[in-house]
Amino acid sequence: MKLNKLDILFSEFIRKRAISKVNGCERCLTPKHDIIKENGKVFPAYKQLQCSHFWGRVKKSVRYDEQNAVGLCGACHLYLTAHPREHSRWFEEHLGQPAFDLLEARAHIPTKIDENLLTLYFQTKIKEFTIR
Repeated sequence: MKLNKLDILFSEFIRKRAISKVNGCERCLTPKHDIIKENGKVFPAYKQLQCSHFWGRVKKSVRYDEQNAVGLCGACHLYLTAHPREHSRWFEEHLGQPAFDLLEARAHIPTKIDENLLTLYFQTKIKEFTIR
């Protein structure tokens, strides 16, 4: 799967948001912490998560929708991907029914994406995490 710069930026935002909200995986709530390697370099907590989308890449209208993605540990991401019904139920519960219904509606509306505007937006949102 080829990722563009916006995919990478969006993924960073979603994973940092998960750390900010629940300090780890948004499903199992396992905390993640920065890891200091032997060479002294830091492996940030957010990099231990994956950006999991409810609606996949084919739904361009919600590809970069903040409600369409969560930060998950690898095990939860793999599990939900392998169990689509549970994936749907969990996302419904996570968002709440009204927000889930609106996300589903947005997923079916063709939308042109302004990648430059979204890039600026997510760069700004990521900076907010470092200010806190």
